[in-house]
Amino acid sequence: MNMTQNTFKRLGLAAVLLMAGISSAAAHHAMGGTTPTTFMDGFLSGIGHPVIGIDHLAFIVAIGIAAAFVSGGFGIIAGFIAASSIGVLAHVIELNVPLVELLVAASVIVAGAALAVGLTGARGGWLMLAIIAGLFHGYAFGETVVGAEHNVIGGYLIGLAIIQAVIASLAMLASRRFLVSAEQSPMGLRAAGGALTALGLFLLVISLVET
Repeated sequence: MNMTQNTFKRLGLAAVLLMAGISSAAAHHAMGGTTPTTFMDGFLSGIGHPVIGIDHLAFIVAIGIAAAFVSGGFGIIAGFIAASSIGVLAHVIELNVPLVELLVAASVIVAGAALAVGLTGARGGWLMLAIIAGLFHGYAFGETVVGAEHNVIGGYLIGLAIIQAVIASLAMLASRRFLVSAEQSPMGLRAAGGALTALGLFLLVISLVET
């Protein structure tokens, strides 16, 4: 068994362990989205938010897929995570970013379309997209902890960073294992990109209707 397979299994185990806390986090959001009051509440909410939010989950997966096809792919993932943390803090200090849900949906469309047409080699472009979109996704995440204590916000950011890193890394490693290079066999990549684009368009329509 090679190193990549070992790493993939370890990340898979980590994901399973992290999912143990997601039911609690999901319950938090389902019960009205009250502001977390303890470090652990914030941590579990941070873990749960990207998983129960399909728009966020879709973009994180897209970033992971893109990262599989460029050198230094973890840098793209890290850029997204760092930017999303900044976005959370921007919301916490009550900076106003209008139409953020539309921007989040648009980011899924852009990422999906780029994958669908095979634009996987432009590391700089993907890093820029990850950072810009990360700010918007993070701003949307931040609504959960507006008005919370500093330790709660810290727990939220830690949980958010961990689950995003796990999801994106799993998507990256799975893509390296199961999606052959875009030049040799583009169908899998195009199918994934097309599905993400369609999902993004659906989410955009929903956001427009609710606006």
